[in-house]
Amino acid sequence: MIIAIDGPAAAGKGTLARKLAAQLGLPYLDTGLLYRAVGMAVLRSHGDPEDHQDAERAAWALQPSALDDPELRGEAAGAAASKVASLPGVRAALLAFQRDFAERAPGAVLDGRDIGTVVCPDATVKLFITASLEKRADRRLNELLAAGVSAIRERVLQDMRERDARDSARSVAPLVPAADAVVLDTSELDADAAFAAAVEIISQRRPAG
Repeated sequence: MIIAIDGPAAAGKGTLARKLAAQLGLPYLDTGLLYRAVGMAVLRSHGDPEDHQDAERAAWALQPSALDDPELRGEAAGAAASKVASLPGVRAALLAFQRDFAERAPGAVLDGRDIGTVVCPDATVKLFITASLEKRADRRLNELLAAGVSAIRERVLQDMRERDARDSARSVAPLVPAADAVVLDTSELDADAAFAAAVEIISQRRPAG
């Protein structure tokens, strides 16, 4: 069973995906970390995340151990990830990694931005997790402050607005719900309520047995 969870930044898809994976006894992959790792590798080599050669070189050299880097959760990694993710060569380099992870028995839970549309178009269940821009900005701001990172709400809001625009407008694998995805708006839901709603959706859609 493959559960594909897509959505914009800070909509709650990562928290939800981890809880679902634990509940269902399935491996979990945060595919956004792959792009964050590539973006950080480019930045650390003093390259340009929007340069095809710099980004593709980093993508093909990516090792699984790079996903354990705590700096991947920072805003710099997020901004760089959004840029490298728009490059076809980077997406091609990481596609096989994601599909191999998903197709191993007994299945997996993956979250990202194109899981249901590109990576796993035949996923058992597809969820598109969203929330209002203001709610997502507040969540990200609270995450940063809790981590001891000083941040200004207006800057976080603007950065998120720009990232949404890049992710939705890119020509390769834009951020859009799959045609057969269930859209779950978490603007007014806490993590437990979102989890309960997702479990109900999965119970209705998963094959019997």
